[in-house]
Amino acid sequence: MPIITAIRKTRGGNQRCKISLDGKEFFSLSLKVCEREGLKVDQDLSSSQIETLKLIDNCQSCYEAAMGYLSYRPRSQSELAQKLVRRGFCSQDIDSILAKLKEQGLVNDQAFAQFWNDNRQSFRPRSRSLTSLELKRKGISSEIIETVVSTVDEVDSAYRAAETKAKNLPKDNYHIFRQRLSQFLLRRGFSYEVISRTVSLLWNEYGNDPIDEF
Repeated sequence: MPIITAIRKTRGGNQRCKISLDGKEFFSLSLKVCEREGLKVDQDLSSSQIETLKLIDNCQSCYEAAMGYLSYRPRSQSELAQKLVRRGFCSQDIDSILAKLKEQGLVNDQAFAQFWNDNRQSFRPRSRSLTSLELKRKGISSEIIETVVSTVDEVDSAYRAAETKAKNLPKDNYHIFRQRLSQFLLRRGFSYEVISRTVSLLWNEYGNDPIDEF
């Protein structure tokens, strides 16, 4: 059987090792895999052991890629799977890693949907329908979406969304004020009734002649 004659760490931040067998560079593995499997110089490796090590390494690479994506922000299971597919990982490794991440509580569609909704409502308020559409595109189930967005107060969300925008609109022309603010709120997915109510409330708050459209 081939014998490990050298284990050399590669330069850079990718944390990998080059494995030499019988004096020739043969393959590379994650440093974590090398340490976890206890590889050492003068160790015999059969062809089946080598193939197993490569499979373990692929799975480790998939896990590290997933953790990299999760380091930026939470991800839905579907979103994370799509990113790993684009990185070239096989479905078997992806399924295995997703199951592991779910066990660790790092992938949870219910928690992700709540995070997404809370983030939107805090920084860019929008309607239930638009948030629902965004979550659907992330692969979240209808049941989870319905539970999460049911807590959204559309009147409050529309008001908070429009408040900053209204400050930069002309206050001496109701037609322009209404048109621009309505278009803005429409892009956030709000209904005509909610938009009309919000526009009138903000117009009246600036001390203009009262407008009542709702």
